[in-house]
Amino acid sequence: MRGHARRSVSGRGRRALSAAVAVCAVTAVLPATATAAPAIASGAGVERISVAADGTQGDGDSAGASITSDGRHIVFSSAAKNLTADTTTATERVYVRDQRTGQTKGLGFLTPSHSPVISDDGEYAAYYGRWFNDWRIRLDQVATAREISLDCSAYSCSQPSLNADGRHIAYAITTSKLPPIGQRVEVQDLNAHTKEIVAELDHTMSARPSISGDGRFVAYQDALAQDVLLWDRTDGTVSGPVEGASVAAALVQLSDDGGKVVYLSGSDTYVHDVASGTAQLVPDVRGVAIDPTGRYLLYAPRGTGGPSLVLRDLRTGTDETVSDQPASAGTDAVGAGGRDVVFQSTADDIVPDDTNGKSDVFVRHYY
Repeated sequence: MRGHARRSVSGRGRRALSAAVAVCAVTAVLPATATAAPAIASGAGVERISVAADGTQGDGDSAGASITSDGRHIVFSSAAKNLTADTTTATERVYVRDQRTGQTKGLGFLTPSHSPVISDDGEYAAYYGRWFNDWRIRLDQVATAREISLDCSAYSCSQPSLNADGRHIAYAITTSKLPPIGQRVEVQDLNAHTKEIVAELDHTMSARPSISGDGRFVAYQDALAQDVLLWDRTDGTVSGPVEGASVAAALVQLSDDGGKVVYLSGSDTYVHDVASGTAQLVPDVRGVAIDPTGRYLLYAPRGTGGPSLVLRDLRTGTDETVSDQPASAGTDAVGAGGRDVVFQSTADDIVPDDTNGKSDVFVRHYY
């Protein structure tokens, strides 16, 4: 499980979000307009991640970052050829940046088609890309850059999600080669070498599986029915749709503690509390990610003007601007307690001396 770190920004103490209310009720409507970002505390700030060990900026586009809960390791993809000594061509590759040592390590050369993910302990990274006529997931042990074998080579495998220690990986398999045509969501236990079927869907639209830190829960979407569901590994049962009947929804992410499911419905974002069955409404925003504790929501305001990415404390309703320049982020973009947020941007004035004219990966620290 990810750690439940706490922080203090502008004198505000933060703790994990507690939950209590009745099934499918909307318990709170928080303002959608972002408030001005508070003064950054000592040690806070923003830095560029897509750089070589000596700080040299990347000479290619970088994107698709995920961060570990403690903020130490950041995984991203880049077409730069100068980030590590063993990269000599401008082919997109996955990298892991160790914030403690300042070292950047290149992983396998499978070109990623989506943001890579990383286990909370920073030990494993997973990503998927085109492999001849299929999709293939590559799982790497970060320290050695060695590929770990997955038992899904006979099918088109994609959309990986790793639990906290990397022992469990959830993913989707497209069975278009074998009847009936559809998609299957599975969880693989890499220690026990076992697989469990989470769901079988009669279509190939994205299921977006998201696994909890302890590997117990997997949230996924039935994109055809526009439902979000939750599988419990302890008894193999599926609950939901979490959004209630006759409501169209799309999954964003399951929090690492398994307590919150973020989903989109219409122009709004909802944060569903698993224990109580209630939903907290955050209107007129597009939810992007949630921190491991389920308290801090990263979202993109809808409409024009204002910041592009905002971090909201769901308990207090207060907002902090992550980027007031055009920027984007993916799931697993927020560290525990909302301490760190990774994002990508082509803006050249987020940090000094950004002259490469490329998309870069940045991390904002709040203390």
